[in-house]
This record gives sequence, structure tokens and C-alpha cells, in this order.
Amino acid sequence: MVLFAFYWFSLPSKLFNTPYSTVIESKDFQLLGAKIAQDGQWRFPLSDSIPYKFEKCIVEFEDAHFYEHPGFNPISIYKAFKTNLKQQKIVRGGSTITQQVIRLSRQNKSRTYLEKIIELILSTRLELKYSKKDILKLYASQAPFGGNTVGLEAAAWRYFGTSPNLLSWAETATLAVLPNAPGLIFPGTNDTKLLEKRNFLLKKLFSNKIITKDIYELSLLENLPNKPHSIPQIAPHLLQEVSKKNNEKKTITSLDYFKQKQINKIVDNHYNTLKQNEIHNIAVLVLNVETKKVEAYIGNTNTTNDNHKYVNVIEAPRSTGSTLKPLLYASALDAGELLPNSLLPDVPYNVGDYKPENYNLSYKGAVKADKALSESLNIPMVYLLKKYGLQRFYDKLESCDFQFINKGADHYGLPLVLGGAESSLFDLCNTYCNLAGTLLHYNNSSGEYYKNEFQKASYYKDLKLDLGELNENPNNYSASAIHFTFKAMQNVNRPEIDQAWRYYNSSQKIAWKTGTSFGNKDALAIGVTPKYVVGVWVGNADSEGRPELTGLKSAAPILFDIFDILPKSNGFKIPYDELYEADICKQSGMLANEWCD
Repeated sequence: MVLFAFYWFSLPSKLFNTPYSTVIESKDFQLLGAKIAQDGQWRFPLSDSIPYKFEKCIVEFEDAHFYEHPGFNPISIYKAFKTNLKQQKIVRGGSTITQQVIRLSRQNKSRTYLEKIIELILSTRLELKYSKKDILKLYASQAPFGGNTVGLEAAAWRYFGTSPNLLSWAETATLAVLPNAPGLIFPGTNDTKLLEKRNFLLKKLFSNKIITKDIYELSLLENLPNKPHSIPQIAPHLLQEVSKKNNEKKTITSLDYFKQKQINKIVDNHYNTLKQNEIHNIAVLVLNVETKKVEAYIGNTNTTNDNHKYVNVIEAPRSTGSTLKPLLYASALDAGELLPNSLLPDVPYNVGDYKPENYNLSYKGAVKADKALSESLNIPMVYLLKKYGLQRFYDKLESCDFQFINKGADHYGLPLVLGGAESSLFDLCNTYCNLAGTLLHYNNSSGEYYKNEFQKASYYKDLKLDLGELNENPNNYSASAIHFTFKAMQNVNRPEIDQAWRYYNSSQKIAWKTGTSFGNKDALAIGVTPKYVVGVWVGNADSEGRPELTGLKSAAPILFDIFDILPKSNGFKIPYDELYEADICKQSGMLANEWCD
């Protein structure tokens, strides 16, 4: 009984305590990036399955009777013992794959006969606890493949630059023979030996009718790998973010693999131009309005260490520029204190010691509110903020969950709406995504609002979206206020390359806003359609300003290049259920009354 208890509890509850690489994949399971494990090894987390080709190759090469034995093969052990006794040293091993898993878990202790007995006992115990498939998965994830590469998945990417599921028979056979002697036949150092072992395995696969003659002959012609490939780093800054919570795990993100790669190219092209003006950093975020999921995440350019390539600008607090103006406009509309045609003063204006100026240092006199927004005039917006109430607007922003706008209304004062506050690109895009979602869902639900419409977008594929129940009250902004705000934003003048968009029926209607911080340190552009929110930041991570750095000239061209590769939409529907016709005073733009002609 004591021996049985000792046997039963002899196997550790956790076989391997080795650190793993942090890995992220796209929503369709394409590798986006990985971070090396803490011990300096490329060791991916345990996979859910093992590829068919590798299973066949490894069993044929290492343990032909794997599916029949109870953890050890007495015939192989006998042959190995006889050969080693004759040679007076260990020249042949009789270990099964199960025994090799045990040896790897015991960190390759010295190969003595006592250790072999311990491995044999633990192997039978392992067979009782795990299925054959699970044992193969453990082997595939922990076997050494030469250098600092451990496990099949890391090896497939390091030696062939692809997923193990996409390997050919020749490539799979190459990897199957590597753990047998990874130090001796590391690719590129002993190709003759490696080729010999690979072809031996391919012949065995053909002889046992696992592969056809054609596949066998073609496989013999395939070249061996040369030097190891770099692990793909398609979304390195998202990898940084994910590793904060999911370190040493494989995470399936919500990113669209092909959108991410396309936008990476767009950013690279613009970076190569902008760096001529010593502008080195760009960040881009793409959110899906319907799902509130991140579909593309570029935290920075592939610049140099001196230019702060590792700074994730998407999550960093930067000046908001003019990107809060639409939120003030919508807030005043929501309160019934403004209409799109309401006149706002654009004249020299002082509030105590504060004197706001327009970007071009000119004045328009009286200007319609929607035009003041579309032309991003500063003076009318400061006037509107003063009239609406600084504290009221700060409270409105607080309800949108801007994590960096947190110092109180008096700290920011009236410059709050002109870039006097800092926010992350993520929070800005998230707020516009929630506005777009409010309008989209209001129209789709025939005039109702979701209780939890305003929430943080996610970059995890499996995180469920809970919008809550439908009701008659808006979560934050009404659909009508959002509609008129987006309508004004659609009239913002586009960059020179896209000036004629109004004359084409095929042109996509995009509500968008730029922002430029004081001293030309930050250039922003945010665009909204019923399908996507795209946010772009351009500048220098160290806050060095540049003369030509503006939202219109630097960020907007990137924004529209990105919208060009995204699926098109027909624009937002008008929320008729929340609108009614009314007479407007021709002079003031407000509701007509007894003093209006």
C-alpha cells in the first residue's frame, strides 16, 4: 500500500516550471509577435493540438511503438543495454517519447542506469495521467531544437518562418530529427549530418506508406534551412500591452492580420517622408464600431532607439489639440443651447487675462456653429465653452472615461477645449467609437439606446461585448446631437490630395477632425464612419516640435490612406425618431420666436 501511494504521488503536479514566451495572434490565429522567455529561450506556450505531419514524423523517428507501449519499450531497452555493455559506454538510448518527456521535465539529469529506472517508473505514471496525444504535445512544446529554440512552434518560425501546420513533409522531417541531437546538427553547422538524418526519416515514411512516392522524391529535393529567421513582430507595441496582463501566455487578439500588415506599410511609407523633416513617430489605432474591438494597433514607427521606437504612443498622454471641440459642440446641442445654424462670435475676445486666437490669426465676425466646428475656429469654441459651463463640460468628459483628464475643471480652464488637456489616442478613439456606436445602434434598434453603450474597446478576441438592455435614455450623448456633430465634421476640408471628394458619388462620407498642439508638438486626425474609427497621431515622442507638423498636413493624409483600404460604408442614417421640424430664425440660427422675422 505504501509503495502504491509512493508510486501514485511520485509524478509532480506540474511537470515543467520553465518560463514561456509571450505570444499574440490575430483573430484568425496568425502570429503577430512574441517576446522571448525570461531565460533567453524561444519557448512558446503549450499548443492545443499537434500537427498531423509532425506526429507521424516524430513517432516514426523516435518511437515507432509509441501507441502500444505503457511508457517504456522493453525490447528497445534491452538492445540499448546490450550495445552499451559491448561498447563499455552509453552509445545508444532506448528511451520512448514518454521517457524523453520525463527526462526533459527533470532538466536532463545525468544519464545513469539509476536515472533510467526513475524515468521508467515516472513514465508509466505519466501514461496513466495523460493521453498519448497530450504526451506528444508536451514533447513538442519542450523538446530542444538547437540554440535557444525550444518546442516545435518556435522552431517552425525560427527555421522556416511559418506556422508548424504549414510545414512541408521535408520541413517537418527536418524538425523531427533535431531534438535527437540539437547540439550536433544545428542547421547551418553540420548540414551533411542533418540531411542524412532527414532523408533517412523521409525514406522510412515512404516505406511505411505514410507519404507517396511523388512526395518522397520531391521532399528529397528540398533545401535545408540556413540561419534562423527572426520571429515576426507585426504588432510589437500591442505585445507590450498584452504582456502586462497575459505574460508567458498565448493571447488571441481582435486584430485583423491583413489590415495590420497593410497599415504597417502605410505608416512606413509616411514615416520615410516625415523623417526628412525630423518627425520620427507615428501611432495608428483602428476600432470596429459595431464590435468595439481593436482591428489595427500601431504604437510607433520602426524608427531608431534614439528616436524612442519602443514608446507606445497609443497609450501615452499627449495634447488633445482640437479633438475635444466636437464633444463640446455635441454637449451644447444635447442641452438644447445650440443649433447647427446658431451664430457664434468670432471676434477679438478676452476672458480675464486669457485671449484665445484662431490658428490663422484672423476673424470671421459672426459664424454658424457647424461652420465654426468644421473650420476648427478657436474663439467661437472658447465662447461656447464659457457659455455652456467649464465644469459641466469637464463632467461630460469625465463620463466618457478620459483617464488622463483628471485634474479638475479649474486646473485646465477654458484652454481645455483647445488642447490644454492631455489624453491618450486610445481614449480619444474610444470615445468617438462610443459616439458612433450610439448613433448606429439607435437607428438599428428603431429608436432605443443600450444602457452600457459607453465602454472601453478591447483587443481580446474572446472578450464578450455586453451593451446591456435597451431603453429610451441615452447613455451619454443623444443620437440627434451625435448626428449633427458628425454632419458638421463631414464638411471639414480634406487634405489637398482629396479635395474633390464631394464631386464623386463613390466618395465615402467620413466625419473627421484634426488637432494640432501648441508649438507643433502633436498632430492628430480622427475619422469616423458607421464601420470604423481611425485615429492617427504624428510627432516626436520626446515632444520636439516641428514647423510643418499639423493635423491637416501630417496626420490627415495617413488617415485617408487608411480609410482607402478599409471596407466602405454609406454613412450614418438620420435618427428621425429623435428629430422634429421647426422654424429657425434667419438671423440667429436659433429657434424662431416673437422677436424673429
